Amino acid sequence: CGRTDAMDIDVDAPLDYLPRIKNYYIGLGYGKPYGWAKLDDVPFTNLQKPLSAARIGIVTTASLFNPENGEQGPGAPYNGKAKFFTCYAEPIAPFPDVRVAHIAIDRAHTTASDMASYFPLAALLRLADTGYIGPISPNFYGLPTNRSQRVTTQTDCPKLLSLCQADAVDAVVMVPNCPVCHQSMALAAAHLEAAGIATVIMGCARDIIAYVGAPRLLFNDLPLGNGAGLPHDQPSQDLAAKLAVDLLVDATAPRTIKQSPLQWAGAADWKKDYSNIALLSKVEIARLRAEFDAVKKDAAKLKQALYSKRFAVN
Repeated sequence: CGRTDAMDIDVDAPLDYLPRIKNYYIGLGYGKPYGWAKLDDVPFTNLQKPLSAARIGIVTTASLFNPENGEQGPGAPYNGKAKFFTCYAEPIAPFPDVRVAHIAIDRAHTTASDMASYFPLAALLRLADTGYIGPISPNFYGLPTNRSQRVTTQTDCPKLLSLCQADAVDAVVMVPNCPVCHQSMALAAAHLEAAGIATVIMGCARDIIAYVGAPRLLFNDLPLGNGAGLPHDQPSQDLAAKLAVDLLVDATAPRTIKQSPLQWAGAADWKKDYSNIALLSKVEIARLRAEFDAVKKDAAKLKQALYSKRFAVN
């Protein structure tokens, strides 16, 4: 592959993930590119309470850590066994351990070593302690990273809504990690808004959210896996959380996008590097294809085992 086009990257412009991912998967030999969801109409609901009185929930695509599922710590490789396939609600106390080692964050430039960069519970608790927002929901909510839009809209979204309604949340802050996570969160945001729950997404893939359609997005122009702020940088995380909840009030129409002022402190070429098939040798492409196939196989086995168990119980 030639490298000329690969080097022509505007480091100040948001990375366009949709064409990058399309070229990447075609380059790996997967054939027909993925067809992304696109909402014609995006529901929108105004926050029904003052921000200082609103109960806020957190929706994440991160998995609860389970040591039985293999390596999931900072810098861990892809791990299909760490995926989850059904929505969940888990208590925020004691402080949970959620990880993103199983999904396509930007592994070349970030390691998921700071949970606060993708799970904003600590920052939101600090806002609640000052009275800036109301109480945090006693539970947080997991939304699966599901390539099947039918399963997301017909199964995952209604389940997520029921979990949020059970805890009487007024609004949710939603933090996707990988590209497909952004699609899932946008679809879920639309479902929640249609039912009267205000939403704001804290995401790094602006073009995916804009394409699918979502009520509100706080765009952090950072490598995937840092939707809630810079790793090991509490001030940036606090700023991102405040900007996100402010958008719950400030937005007046769907498809509102606000960009935070945060800038990546690491290598400036992260936008050039992410899933850039033009930078890979044939040997690297073959290795990555084999890794992806192995991960997909592991995930398929786990999904089948979970479905079989559910069928046996029923």
